[in-house]
Amino acid sequence: MLTASHKVQIYYEDTDHSGLVYHANYLKYFERAREHLLGVGELVKLGEAGLGFVVYRCELSFKQGAVFGDTLDVRTTPSLVSEYRLSFKQDVYRGETLLVAGVVEMVILGPDKAPVPIPENVLARLGDGRA
Repeated sequence: MLTASHKVQIYYEDTDHSGLVYHANYLKYFERAREHLLGVGELVKLGEAGLGFVVYRCELSFKQGAVFGDTLDVRTTPSLVSEYRLSFKQDVYRGETLLVAGVVEMVILGPDKAPVPIPENVLARLGDGRA
């Protein structure tokens, strides 16, 4: 199964008053990593076809906080949950230390905003992704 790595540099703007990365920013990092995995070209093609990814469910577990100046590694592993739903296991590391463990499940909506089966070209791009 395909696992992709995406680097994220932490800037001062990413942190809150405690000096740690604000918790909601991890969802942004996850989004960037999924975009990196799928490729902008593939996302543009989906959009042109009237299709688009939406989050169905997400779960995050915070182990340690990242701080200004850190370089993080968002590791993303996709799997097919059903004909209509993809799951992305997304973990954030600083070196080999796990900071945040997450799972984001997504569906693709068609032009009528109803879920559609995951297109074969998306599955191929994700290394099939079938669990």
